Amino acid sequence: MSPRQRQLERRRGYVPRPRSRFRRAGRVYYQCRACRHQTTLISGTVFEGSRLPLTKWFLAMHLLTGSKTNMAALELKRHLGVCYDTAWKLKQKVMQVMTEREEPRQLAGFVQIDDAYLGGERNGGKPGRGSENKQPFVVAVATDETLEHPTFAVIEPVRSFDNASLADWGQRRLAPGAEVFSDGLGCFRRVVELDHAHTVLENAGGRAATEVKGARWVNVLLGNVKRAISGCYHAMRQAKYARRYLDLAEAAYRFNRRFRLAELLPRLARRASLGPSRNCCRRQLAWLSEVANQVARMGIELTVDRNTLVAPTAVENRKESRQ
Repeated sequence: MSPRQRQLERRRGYVPRPRSRFRRAGRVYYQCRACRHQTTLISGTVFEGSRLPLTKWFLAMHLLTGSKTNMAALELKRHLGVCYDTAWKLKQKVMQVMTEREEPRQLAGFVQIDDAYLGGERNGGKPGRGSENKQPFVVAVATDETLEHPTFAVIEPVRSFDNASLADWGQRRLAPGAEVFSDGLGCFRRVVELDHAHTVLENAGGRAATEVKGARWVNVLLGNVKRAISGCYHAMRQAKYARRYLDLAEAAYRFNRRFRLAELLPRLARRASLGPSRNCCRRQLAWLSEVANQVARMGIELTVDRNTLVAPTAVENRKESRQ
C-alpha cells in the first residue's frame, strides 16, 4: 500500500493493524494485533504440526521423486535418520500431496485402458477375484496417433468392474473427444454412452495379447507398477492404501513427469505449501519455493551440509503494509 493510499484509508477511519512477531520453541509466530490470531509460515500446509526441520521434508521429497522405483518407509527412515513411524507418516503425507495434484487429470487423444487386480488371497479367505485383499483398478495411457508414444497415464482403484463404476470413471478421466482402445471387457463399453469412440482389440490371449498395437503401452505400465510394488513392499492393505500407492503417488505421478525431472521437486514443494485448505500467503509460497529450488540445485549434497538452508531473515523481517 502506498503512502497516499494509507492516508486515504486513515481519512475513512481505517487504521491498519500490523502483525506482531515472536519466537516460541525455535519457531517464528505471527500474531494479528486485532484478533490475536497466531500463525506460522507453515500453517495450512502439509508441514503444519511437524517438528521435523524443512530440510528433512525436502530431502524426503527429493528421495521419493528422484528414485525410479518405489522407496519403502524403512529405507526412507535410514536416509533421514528418523524413527520408522515418522518416516511412514511423512511418506504418507507426501503421497497424499501427489494424489491431490493428479486428481483432476483427464486423458485426451488415443487412450489405451485395461483392468487389473492388486493383492493376493488371504489365508482362509475367498479365492480368485472375490478375495477381500484384492483391489481392482483401471490403468489408462494416452498416446499419440501412432499408438507408439505414451504421454500421460491414470491409475485409479475402482469399487468393481461394473457399469456404474466405469461410467463414473469415464466421466472424470476421459477428455471430450478421446478415442478408447480396450480388450473388450463388457463394462468398458459404457464409454460409448459418453460419446467416445471405442475400439475393441481382437487377440488370441496369452503373451500375444500384451503386444497388440493399441494395448502395448498400457501393459508395459501395468507390468512396471506391479513389479515395483511387489519388489518394494512386503505387505500392504490394498483397500486402505491402494489409492496412494497406485493412483498417483508413486506410479502415475512420476510417469507423467518423466521428461521434466528438474521440475519434480520444486512443483511438489509448491503443491505441498498450498495444503488441503489452500490457506497460504504469498510470502509463504515464495519462501518454500525458494527453499525447494535450493534443494534441487544441491541434490543429494543436502545430506552432508544441512545448515545451508535457513529461514531467510529478509523475508521474515519484511513488513506487511496491510492485514
